[in-house]
Amino acid sequence: MPAGLFAATLASEVAAVALTWGLKPSYDTAVYAVYALTSAGAGALIASRHPANPIGWLFCVAALWNALAADVAQGWGLRAAESGWSGGTVGEVIALTSWMPSGLAIVLTFLLFPDGRLLRPAWRILVWVQVLGILLATPGWAVSADLGPDFVANTNPYAVDNPVTAALRVIGTTLFLGSFAASVVPLTQRLRRSTGLERQQLKLFAFAAVWTVIILAPSPILWNVTPVVRPLVAVAATAVPIATCIAILRYRLYDIDVVISRTLAYGVLTVFLAATYAASVVVIGAAAGRDSAWATAGATLAVAAAFGPLRRRVQDVVDRRFNRARFAALQQMTVFLDDLRAGRAAPEEVERALRAALAVDDLEVRLFLPDSGLAVDLSGTPVADDPGDGRRRWPIRHAGTTLGTLLIPAEHSQNGALVAKVLDAGALAIEIARLRVGLRHQLEAVEASRARIVVAADEERRRLERDLHDGAQQRLVSIGLALRHAQHALGSAVETEVNRTLDDAVAEITVAIDELRGLAGGLRPAQLEGGVGPALRDLARRAPLPVEVDVNSDRFPADVETAAYFTACEGLTNAIKHARATKVVLRAFHEDGRLVVSVVDDGVGGALPTNRSGLTGLSDRVAARGGTLRIDSAAGHGTTLLAVFPCAS
Repeated sequence: MPAGLFAATLASEVAAVALTWGLKPSYDTAVYAVYALTSAGAGALIASRHPANPIGWLFCVAALWNALAADVAQGWGLRAAESGWSGGTVGEVIALTSWMPSGLAIVLTFLLFPDGRLLRPAWRILVWVQVLGILLATPGWAVSADLGPDFVANTNPYAVDNPVTAALRVIGTTLFLGSFAASVVPLTQRLRRSTGLERQQLKLFAFAAVWTVIILAPSPILWNVTPVVRPLVAVAATAVPIATCIAILRYRLYDIDVVISRTLAYGVLTVFLAATYAASVVVIGAAAGRDSAWATAGATLAVAAAFGPLRRRVQDVVDRRFNRARFAALQQMTVFLDDLRAGRAAPEEVERALRAALAVDDLEVRLFLPDSGLAVDLSGTPVADDPGDGRRRWPIRHAGTTLGTLLIPAEHSQNGALVAKVLDAGALAIEIARLRVGLRHQLEAVEASRARIVVAADEERRRLERDLHDGAQQRLVSIGLALRHAQHALGSAVETEVNRTLDDAVAEITVAIDELRGLAGGLRPAQLEGGVGPALRDLARRAPLPVEVDVNSDRFPADVETAAYFTACEGLTNAIKHARATKVVLRAFHEDGRLVVSVVDDGVGGALPTNRSGLTGLSDRVAARGGTLRIDSAAGHGTTLLAVFPCAS
């Protein structure tokens, strides 16, 4: 049936065009034909997909009514007058009074949109008022002498000039127009109460409806005064079926706020610029005399200068009222960027700002590191660029560079204009966050490299220690013992000079063994095999001043124990050589997953790390383990060296 109604409307319009072609302006014929076919097409689409919704059927019937009662009847009247056919004046009267039932279709659409049900049963009163207005006004208009200019004969052959018909026309038209304007009220109420998808539908429809009412309401008064009103009515009325069809069938209208705000903004902007241009022409023309070129040039410059700032100002004002989502989102990003510049926010908080601006909790930012292209989150943790959870990947670009991707649920990514605008506003913060994350990754790589170098050096020292102890030292001891054995084997028969030579050789070997032991002592001591405690106690026993050791029996990773031991060695050496200390306290303890080593002396203080001091090298060694070193050394109050190493146990 929807297809049949559309076909009937199409056939009627073909007949109407054939009848009227050449007898009235072609643009007028075309505009009303397009209006009828648009209404019929929209109604057929809605009725075929949602047959229970009366709006589709309403459009189909109204379109067929307009095609027959308005366009065909008018064409018959014009052609009858031209060719001498009968019934021409009847056709003209039908055509001139058919617009009121069409108005009823629009009022019903306003009341029933979008689901085909009234907002409240009380609004039925508008329908009855509209019907009453049509019943009163139609005969009043049919016999009105005011319609005379619209007849081919320039007079209404059915005109009746008496107060009753005039009263019918005035009262009926007032009821008709009043109910027509009042039908916007329930539509506005429905819009204010709506949420979600229904709100998106109503925004588009209300936008078209308001413009239609603004144009149609004064049309009966201006119909015979301003000829341009006639095609304008058809153009305005066409917006309603188009908006209705889109809103019902394409209901995910997330960008309708942008359409509304842009239309209003550029409409207001056009009015302002036209007024500016006209005022500038008048003022400059008055100042420059009759030279119109100066007036035109000056007005053009004034409009060009005002366009940019005025557009931004008007757009902000319109967005504040009609595109609240865009305005609020950009305001959120502006506040965040201001906080970022003032140091009140960190670039890594841009994800939180984007979630607030777009009102989307399940939103994540993925960054591509500058050198490797590795995908990481804002904390620097490597992640999958596409987690495969159905969220859309939205590219983040700035200055021609792809910084990363935004993961956003598919239903929110439909509002592409808003997402793109918000990302554009926050792109600089995202780039700063990306550079900071990249820098942290590079520093972590450097620290890991330094740690690997230290571990390799420790391993090499342990190898040298084993080689010295098990190799060179043992061989020297064996040589010394062999020389003594030879000396004893020779007995008293050996000459004194030979004995002296053997004694000197054994003495040199003893010195070499002591030196090798000293070298081995500078490497990782064997006592560390038992932990930090035994190694520090052995270190304290060999010190030339009293050393108190406070260490528990906890064990730590071998590389951490080695670093802690040599830190204590360096601190103790400095206390002995430079601090003129009389007592040193060594402590090592486990605290919150860290090994803490402290060396406290009662010396002269004033120790400061310099570029070539041992303290600087010690600081680098601690940092290579991911630790921190702090030195408190006020002059005259001794020195406290505190090293903290992260460890797994």
